[in-house]
Amino acid sequence: MTIESLVIQFNDALNAHDVDAMMALMSQDCSFENTYPAPDGTRLVGQAAVRAFWEGFFANAHAAAIDVEEIFACTDRCIMRWTYRWQDAQGQPGHVRGVDLYRIRDGLIVEKLSYVKG
Repeated sequence: MTIESLVIQFNDALNAHDVDAMMALMSQDCSFENTYPAPDGTRLVGQAAVRAFWEGFFANAHAAAIDVEEIFACTDRCIMRWTYRWQDAQGQPGHVRGVDLYRIRDGLIVEKLSYVKG
Protein backbone atom coordinates (compact mmCIF):
# COMPACT_ATOMS: atom_id res chain seq x y z
CA MET A 1 0.00 0.00 0.00
CA THR A 2 1.34 3.46 -0.83
CA ILE A 3 1.52 6.17 1.80
CA GLU A 4 -1.11 8.20 -0.06
CA SER A 5 -3.50 5.23 -0.18
CA LEU A 6 -2.97 4.60 3.56
CA VAL A 7 -3.91 8.20 4.36
CA ILE A 8 -6.89 8.09 1.97
CA GLN A 9 -8.06 4.87 3.65
CA PHE A 10 -7.75 6.62 7.04
CA ASN A 11 -9.74 9.60 5.74
CA ASP A 12 -12.42 7.29 4.31
CA ALA A 13 -12.76 5.64 7.74
CA LEU A 14 -12.95 9.10 9.34
CA ASN A 15 -15.74 10.12 6.95
CA ALA A 16 -17.57 6.88 7.84
CA HIS A 17 -17.05 7.71 11.56
CA ASP A 18 -15.47 4.27 11.89
CA VAL A 19 -13.09 4.69 14.83
CA ASP A 20 -12.09 1.00 14.81
CA ALA A 21 -10.95 1.24 11.17
CA MET A 22 -9.14 4.54 11.85
CA MET A 23 -7.27 3.13 14.83
CA ALA A 24 -6.32 -0.04 12.92
CA LEU A 25 -4.30 2.25 10.63
CA MET A 26 -2.46 3.96 13.52
CA SER A 27 0.50 2.64 15.51
CA GLN A 28 0.22 1.80 19.22
CA ASP A 29 2.42 4.82 20.04
CA CYS A 30 0.58 7.16 17.66
CA SER A 31 0.19 10.86 18.32
CA PHE A 32 -2.42 13.33 17.10
CA GLU A 33 -2.33 17.10 17.37
CA ASN A 34 -5.80 18.58 17.05
CA THR A 35 -6.54 22.11 15.80
CA TYR A 36 -8.32 23.20 19.00
CA PRO A 37 -7.86 25.21 21.11
CA ALA A 38 -5.93 27.89 19.26
CA PRO A 39 -3.14 28.59 18.84
CA ASP A 40 -1.51 25.18 19.40
CA GLY A 41 -4.30 22.64 19.69
CA THR A 42 -4.18 19.57 21.90
CA ARG A 43 -1.62 16.76 21.62
CA LEU A 44 -2.87 13.23 22.27
CA VAL A 45 -0.46 10.30 22.54
CA GLY A 46 -1.19 6.57 22.32
CA GLN A 47 -4.05 4.50 20.96
CA ALA A 48 -6.30 4.98 24.02
CA ALA A 49 -6.06 8.79 24.06
CA VAL A 50 -6.46 9.18 20.30
CA ARG A 51 -9.40 6.72 20.23
CA ALA A 52 -11.14 8.58 23.08
CA PHE A 53 -10.79 11.85 21.18
CA TRP A 54 -12.37 10.48 18.00
CA GLU A 55 -15.20 8.73 19.87
CA GLY A 56 -16.06 12.01 21.65
CA PHE A 57 -15.68 14.00 18.46
CA PHE A 58 -18.08 11.85 16.44
CA ALA A 59 -20.62 11.80 19.29
CA ASN A 60 -21.01 15.56 18.76
CA ALA A 61 -20.31 15.89 15.02
CA HIS A 62 -22.83 13.73 13.22
CA ALA A 63 -22.34 15.28 9.76
CA ALA A 64 -18.55 15.68 9.96
CA ALA A 65 -16.68 14.98 6.72
CA ILE A 66 -13.31 15.84 5.26
CA ASP A 67 -12.94 16.38 1.51
CA VAL A 68 -9.40 15.86 0.22
CA GLU A 69 -8.22 18.77 -1.93
CA GLU A 70 -4.66 17.57 -2.54
CA ILE A 71 -2.39 14.83 -1.23
CA PHE A 72 1.24 13.91 -1.77
CA ALA A 73 3.94 11.92 -0.03
CA CYS A 74 7.72 11.75 0.18
CA THR A 75 9.69 9.10 2.09
CA ASP A 76 7.82 8.62 5.40
CA ARG A 77 5.70 11.81 5.23
CA CYS A 78 2.36 12.67 3.68
CA ILE A 79 0.68 16.05 3.35
CA MET A 80 -3.06 16.30 2.81
CA ARG A 81 -4.85 19.60 2.14
CA TRP A 82 -8.54 19.38 3.01
CA THR A 83 -11.91 21.02 3.60
CA TYR A 84 -13.73 19.97 6.76
CA ARG A 85 -17.53 20.27 6.47
CA TRP A 86 -20.15 20.01 9.21
CA GLN A 87 -23.65 21.08 10.24
CA ASP A 88 -24.28 23.00 13.45
CA ALA A 89 -27.07 22.24 15.96
CA GLN A 90 -29.52 24.27 13.84
CA GLY A 91 -28.61 22.35 10.69
CA GLN A 92 -26.60 25.20 9.18
CA PRO A 93 -23.58 24.09 7.14
CA GLY A 94 -20.07 25.27 7.91
CA HIS A 95 -16.56 24.55 6.75
CA VAL A 96 -12.89 25.29 7.34
CA ARG A 97 -9.84 24.49 5.25
CA GLY A 98 -6.61 23.07 6.53
CA VAL A 99 -3.75 20.66 6.16
CA ASP A 100 -2.64 17.47 7.91
CA LEU A 101 0.95 16.34 8.15
CA TYR A 102 1.31 12.58 8.57
CA ARG A 103 4.34 10.48 9.49
CA ILE A 104 4.27 6.79 8.59
CA ARG A 105 6.26 3.93 10.12
CA ASP A 106 5.98 0.23 9.24
CA GLY A 107 2.82 0.84 7.18
CA LEU A 108 0.96 2.64 9.98
CA ILE A 109 0.26 6.26 10.83
CA VAL A 110 2.47 7.20 13.75
CA GLU A 111 1.78 10.94 13.76
CA LYS A 112 -1.05 13.20 12.51
CA LEU A 113 -0.58 16.94 12.92
CA SER A 114 -3.60 19.06 11.96
CA TYR A 115 -3.57 22.75 11.06
CA VAL A 116 -6.48 24.98 10.05
CA LYS A 117 -6.77 28.31 8.24
CA GLY A 118 -8.16 31.18 10.23
